Amino acid sequence: MTKHYLNYLTEVMNHQWNDAALTDYNENHEYTFGELAIEMLRLHMLFEQMGIKPGDKIALAGRNCANWAVAYLAIAAYEGVCVSILQDFTAEDISHLLEHSDSELLFVGPYVWKELQHQTLPAKLKAALSLEDWRTLYIAQGQEVPTKEQIDKLFKTKYPQGIEPEDIYFSADVQKLSLINYTSGSTGSPKGVMLNGRSISNNIEIGMKILPVEPGQRLVSMLPLAHMFGQVCELLYPLCAGTHIYFLTKSPTPSILLKALDEVQPYLVVTVPLVIEKIYKTKLDPMLSKRVIRAFWYTPIISSILKSRVKSGLRKAFGGKLRYFICGGAAMNPIVEKCLMDIHFPLSIGYGMTECGPLIGGNPPKYFKARTGGVPVMGMDVKIDNPNEAGIGEILVKGENVMLGYYKNPDATNAAFTEDGWLRTGDLGRLDKKKNIYIKGRCKTMFLGASGQNIYPEEIEDKLNNQEAVGESLIVEREGKLVALVFPDETLTKRMSLEQIQELMKANLAKLNSLIPSYSKVSNIEVQEKPFEKTPKRSIKRFLYK
Repeated sequence: MTKHYLNYLTEVMNHQWNDAALTDYNENHEYTFGELAIEMLRLHMLFEQMGIKPGDKIALAGRNCANWAVAYLAIAAYEGVCVSILQDFTAEDISHLLEHSDSELLFVGPYVWKELQHQTLPAKLKAALSLEDWRTLYIAQGQEVPTKEQIDKLFKTKYPQGIEPEDIYFSADVQKLSLINYTSGSTGSPKGVMLNGRSISNNIEIGMKILPVEPGQRLVSMLPLAHMFGQVCELLYPLCAGTHIYFLTKSPTPSILLKALDEVQPYLVVTVPLVIEKIYKTKLDPMLSKRVIRAFWYTPIISSILKSRVKSGLRKAFGGKLRYFICGGAAMNPIVEKCLMDIHFPLSIGYGMTECGPLIGGNPPKYFKARTGGVPVMGMDVKIDNPNEAGIGEILVKGENVMLGYYKNPDATNAAFTEDGWLRTGDLGRLDKKKNIYIKGRCKTMFLGASGQNIYPEEIEDKLNNQEAVGESLIVEREGKLVALVFPDETLTKRMSLEQIQELMKANLAKLNSLIPSYSKVSNIEVQEKPFEKTPKRSIKRFLYK
């Protein structure tokens, strides 16, 4: 039986009562584990006074901050259902999702509320509270929200001697619905992924097993907490192991991020490939491209000294105490990945999806195999559906992490599962003999060549992204031909004219086509004037481009 993650959190609170737990970076706002426990109990009193019952839906929409984590954990320990909504959705979409989810209470950040307050809020929503300080921003007609003073009085009545570590015990039923996470904000039939405590708790146990933590270690949270990757890997797993988490409460510039990493000195960095790829292009590539460096890169003795220095410099850029560097959400540039593995950087790339809360595949860095998403994690089975002669087919999964379904969307739920209960990931891939997962692309993005060959645009993009001055690229199909859309690397092309960039891309096209099979050759490269629009995972929104 899976142990609920709240039990792990209770144990940490008992042993690290006075240790720092949650801090808003560069702001005077911090909770110790003891203060976190007390604030959760105070919110429970607020829920009770408002007539909110276990099983009711409570929404969260705001930027990363300590109070986001407090509200989330309070909802979970109350056995409410947290509705996590990405703060980047439009105000109209957020209002729609509040209605669709049947949310009765909303914790909201100032960035979101600035626009949301002008929307018509659902009739079922009783109130909206600020994530800055819990103050009431909105009350529905006929509702009441207790004041801070009223909660103080209730707290003193219930706990006249105050709270001690041994008084704390948080738990919940692992089988009950715990979270509804929306994968998009679109209207129509939204996909609200329903996850129970078992799924989330198993994900956390996997994190503890693959990436062991020492109490008191520190981490910088930079990924959106409303996204499952950030929620589990940058909040729940590390916190339940005694980590002190620093939240970047504003969209971080590269200078702010590097400053935070230098000051916090995290044991773990969780990010998307785009971050390390930018660092590689600006910091490592200019150095590694030098003729003398290339000459000695594989020379015995000198090579090990050289690679050790490169690794040390990169670790220092991430604070100097880095033990694990975990990427997910998209494929990494193969040249960047190979460089990191050459220098024995503690890299691991996982594989997952929101519907699995999110982990499907992973490995500790020392067992990670290049170009894979790891092996199936604890409690998960993976198989390939209807593989072709190369062993490639749709990746199907089953196990502890799999969702209960989509909230109020039975058609989408039925379409997501096979008749015998396997979840369709929508990803194409293959497994090797050791069960390493190789992801080849999305089922919906695969092109069929003129002679019936399967063409995976992601593989072409990997090669194109390694060409000179290519920042990012996207392969599309037009009238049976493949066309590459490219946004140039502005650090290398800022002094070039459009004509010069286009000439360079012609050379890149010739080189690209020499590296790929004839049936997948690209007919043209089109230069984009603006960066591609991205998802929260920083992957390109393919559906916007044709």
